[in-house]
Amino acid sequence: MELTTRALQESDWETLQEWWAKWDWPKVAKEMLPLNGCGGLIVYKGNIPVIAGFLYLTNSNIAWMEWIISNKDYKEADRKEALKTLILELENIALSVGKNIIFSVSKSNSLIKMHKELGYTIDESPSYEIIKKII
Repeated sequence: MELTTRALQESDWETLQEWWAKWDWPKVAKEMLPLNGCGGLIVYKGNIPVIAGFLYLTNSNIAWMEWIISNKDYKEADRKEALKTLILELENIALSVGKNIIFSVSKSNSLIKMHKELGYTIDESPSYEIIKKII
């Protein structure tokens, strides 16, 4: 069965919440996400959701790819291919709206490895996400 990709929809929100919980991630507020949680893609194998991620579009040439999360229970051999598909499709969206640089942040070794394979530059010095809700 082939991998397919589609835009995130409101109906995916519960799935994403379950995935974040299984990976022990903090709950991500919709208001932090592009298009209130629908500004990204989800990759399926048949009717099984495998991986999802978001793309923030900025007023510069940079798009920010973030919050990539996967179905922890999905153990198939094409898991790596699903990640690659997601990243490349998010790149295609960025290109289609005139962005030519993608920025991302990750601690995941598998995600970092895939980015390296796809030609991304990886800063080897650790950094920290710094967030403050100001209202």
